Amino acid sequence: MTSLKYADNLPDILTPQHVANYLGISRKKVYELCQLKREHGGLSSFTIGKSRKVEKSVLLKWISSPKDGVPK
Repeated sequence: MTSLKYADNLPDILTPQHVANYLGISRKKVYELCQLKREHGGLSSFTIGKSRKVEKSVLLKWISSPKDGVPK
């Protein structure tokens, strides 16, 4: 089984479970982040049918972006 702890091991298109495992948060929290608007710290995502997906490049950019309330 491949570890998803390193970004290089992540697939290009991620499920909320991939994102949750990588960030160490719950899958429910990932869905909550996907529902927030980007300007409020939300994570951009898209759906295929009823499945929510996140691009790896978007996740990595989101991780490195400053968040409100966090010292720069």
